[in-house]
Amino acid sequence: QAVVDFERLGEHAAAFQGHDVGFCCLGTTRAKAGAAGFVRVDRDYVAQAAELARAGGCKHFVLQSSQGANQHSRFLYLRVKGEVENLVQAVGFDRCTILRPAVLLCRRQESRPMEWIAQKFLGIVAWVFPTAYSVPVETVAKAMVAIVLQPGEGKVEVLENGAIHKLGKA
Repeated sequence: QAVVDFERLGEHAAAFQGHDVGFCCLGTTRAKAGAAGFVRVDRDYVAQAAELARAGGCKHFVLQSSQGANQHSRFLYLRVKGEVENLVQAVGFDRCTILRPAVLLCRRQESRPMEWIAQKFLGIVAWVFPTAYSVPVETVAKAMVAIVLQPGEGKVEVLENGAIHKLGKA
């Protein structure tokens, strides 16, 4: 495990050397980092990490994005996620997998009251519609590993929430 300073990511290029597969789940919230900080973390840091990984020999990059990601969205969160998807694809990996999970069901150390309420509500909804609006983070992690162990279905693969559920439970 290497600890890096994302403000000086270029100085940590050695940490990105010699890996066949890269996994990226980096992200923050607008509430925590402000709009500019959110863009810096969720787009700029991720794109720079992808570039360093490719330069270091990474062949397959797996990016956790978001359901509804769209570079043309009027919502900052979805627009930034769409932009970073495009930036990562442009890096030129042999294989790029983008996962677009819905609301992530997890336990956090920090307090996010609105997310907690949404998770409780979506946890109940998940009993009726298990793959529609949410996904446990463990399922996303299992899907990320499983996709690496399968042969690729193209240079770029996009897995929406339903496919993440299916792959994460296989």
